[in-house]
Amino acid sequence: MTAAVPAAMSDAVNARILAVSEDRITGFHRDPFAVIAERVGLPESEVQLRIRSMLEAGTIRRVRQTLLATNLAPGALAAWNVPGERLHQAFDDLFKNDPFSGHVVIRSGEPGTAGSDYRLWTTLKVPQGYSLEKHAAYLARRIGASHHRLMRAKALFTLGVGHIRRRSIEPGSRSEEPGAVSVPSVAALTPLEWRVLEALKREFESTEICAEPWAGRAAESGMGIEDFCAVAEALEAKRVIGRFSTFLEHVKPTAGGERATLYNALFHWAVAPGSEIEAGQEVGRHDIITHAYWREAGPDFRNVNLMAVAHGMEKERVAAHKAALDAHLAEAGIEVRYTNVFWGGRSEIKPSEVMPDAYTAWCAANGIDPETMREEDAEATR
Repeated sequence: MTAAVPAAMSDAVNARILAVSEDRITGFHRDPFAVIAERVGLPESEVQLRIRSMLEAGTIRRVRQTLLATNLAPGALAAWNVPGERLHQAFDDLFKNDPFSGHVVIRSGEPGTAGSDYRLWTTLKVPQGYSLEKHAAYLARRIGASHHRLMRAKALFTLGVGHIRRRSIEPGSRSEEPGAVSVPSVAALTPLEWRVLEALKREFESTEICAEPWAGRAAESGMGIEDFCAVAEALEAKRVIGRFSTFLEHVKPTAGGERATLYNALFHWAVAPGSEIEAGQEVGRHDIITHAYWREAGPDFRNVNLMAVAHGMEKERVAAHKAALDAHLAEAGIEVRYTNVFWGGRSEIKPSEVMPDAYTAWCAANGIDPETMREEDAEATR
């Protein structure tokens, strides 16, 4: 039935849907496809059919309820200094064999600049009760990294990837309001909430793109739909529910040969200590930015403490966005002591696993005693 439905992201109707469905549906919704339809101005049946068609064709790589994983599990941005001859082998290992490594990206800074030896970058999270540092040390040994750096997020200012709607954004375009500040705080959940969370976060099959999409998930959780949705709403109140989203590939072509973006860049700034929040809010104003964080990168990166990510179809245009950001920070009176850009190359994107049971299973599969990977009190209170 969906074979005759246009599945290209360049199709005008599909582009309208994606401009909303990528990152505009925040929180939990009992019928997220109805919410998308209302905001796009199309019948819900048409939206369901189009999303189903794009998913089956590989235009959309996944449809899922995202989580605010920074509030569910200890996490960090990880930079790995891996010998060049082992770089792609290490990339494959972390992508294929470590469910707790999410974004896996090979990046390039200007040769000789601070941190340019760190080519492999990942997001990393470990479920509650386990040590991020111990897990990273194990991975470093496994992939042959000579050094690695974990950069926990002290504050978030922007989080939401909407490639289609950002294509036409002009350099310097920004909101009148400063970026919102969110401080990560790991929430305690009940066994029932973990059970519902596990059902919520699983990727949608095309057959689940329908009215009452949560009915099947409720039934498999042994719950009625009303109780299931009530727990989901309670999870949203605990700030662990993100967006309902249709995800496109960041760089790789779709099955139809289209690309959502061609270039992505990780911007680095070292701002004067004490101005991190103000600077992050100014960066968070800019419409092109998909992620912005306060992270402490340390001396290997000349003490960078503010990072942001932007994507685009032309490298020169992404660079123009960076120049506009630099000019805006100067106009705002932010002292920038150092800045750099790490350009993204090969990348694979997957959600980091956050379920505690998944960690014990991974330990067993790798011959690791899970008790040796437990978080210690000093780490838990840091």
